[in-house]
Amino acid sequence: MGSWRYSELRADGFSANQIRDGVRDGLLHRVAPGLYTDLASPPLAEKLRALRSILPTHAVFAFQTAAELYGFGLPPSPEVHVMTPEGTPFADIRGVKSHRVVLPIGDPVEVAGLPCVPPERCAVDLARTGPRIDTLAVIDAALRTGCCTPDSLVAEVARHDGLRGVRQARLAVPHGDPRSECLQESQLRFILIDGGLPPPEPQLWVPDEWGQPRYRLDMGYRERKVGVEYDGRSQYHDAAAVVATIRQALR
Repeated sequence: MGSWRYSELRADGFSANQIRDGVRDGLLHRVAPGLYTDLASPPLAEKLRALRSILPTHAVFAFQTAAELYGFGLPPSPEVHVMTPEGTPFADIRGVKSHRVVLPIGDPVEVAGLPCVPPERCAVDLARTGPRIDTLAVIDAALRTGCCTPDSLVAEVARHDGLRGVRQARLAVPHGDPRSECLQESQLRFILIDGGLPPPEPQLWVPDEWGQPRYRLDMGYRERKVGVEYDGRSQYHDAAAVVATIRQALR
């Protein structure tokens, strides 16, 4: 993939009309204002490499963008998220969300040759600023990739003391489990824990009469022989009813 600034195209002899026609004809594609590539849908890493040419040198990729690079498997953001220290200059770029932060970023981690916040920082930032229902899903995803450990997440949460939303991140971290396989399973586990029930065991195997694993449930309570399955039809519109049903089964 090639990428060029508008000024570079003009310096190479292209007129404004030729650049406009190249975009119209699908030969050029805007990655950001004043930045063009020759690919209609470049892979994320290639798009970010192109963007680096117009980003400040101190900017690192963060939040959903870093999570996608780390392979958390969370829903992507339509914007590119970058982080810079508070007080450093950053010109607004359409399609780029700038987060100016007071908490030191630390040494960037290179992922596919791109500077990112450390994975623990990425996970805790998302857990404390995102929807409450998704808090545990973020922690599960970070552990599932192997980029983070329970201890590293605990230490990172402590660094965020006093920042907005840190309480919800702090409550989720002890219950993180890499065995959870998708966003919806993590959300259901969160609903049960948030409702005051014991944390269920993810991916619970049920043995047959000879003791061999036969069925695998999304989660459950082994000692009480209670299984819990995610039902995509319900979307958990009534979390209280879900908790009440499981509480009744555990009696």
